[in-house]
Amino acid sequence: MVADSSTKLVLPATNELIWGTIAFVLFIGVLWRFGVWRRLGQAMDDRTTRIRTDLEKAEAERKEADQLLERYRQQLEQARAEAQSMLEEARQRAEEVRRDLVAKAEAESQRIVENARREIQAERTRAARELRREVGQLAVDVAERIVGGSLDGDRQLALVDSYIDELSGQATNGSGNGSGNGGGSAGGGAGG
Repeated sequence: MVADSSTKLVLPATNELIWGTIAFVLFIGVLWRFGVWRRLGQAMDDRTTRIRTDLEKAEAERKEADQLLERYRQQLEQARAEAQSMLEEARQRAEEVRRDLVAKAEAESQRIVENARREIQAERTRAARELRREVGQLAVDVAERIVGGSLDGDRQLALVDSYIDELSGQATNGSGNGSGNGGGSAGGGAGG
């Protein structure tokens, strides 16, 4: 009995089922007669076409976006390569500048050393001249004392030059003490 009552709730009565079927068939006939089916089909076709067009458009836009993205990636990669190239070029320029500065500094130091050497040589030459003059004067003074008279200017200069040449010859021959035989003989002559 429970099964019978549950079937009645789901299935309508027979007369309602017949009248409902007739009404549904008439309704479908009226829709068909007035072209609603055609319009519904057309609307469905239009919608299908619109959806298909939208999908194709979306696909084309997606492809275009992919191409654009690829182009941007290539441009970015190219920009990175250019930046790397510029950085490498800047490094090379900096290295060249550094080398130039080092070369200039070395040249400047060489020039300074060479100038110092020339100044030292000039000072040595000046000191040697001064020493020659002093030694010459001392030799003349000693000679005057020994001889008891004075020497004239030409004779005095000739004597000094020969004495200095003798001293220079002894220094280059390796005696190295600077007094050599010439100083000993002059000292011996002064003592006697």
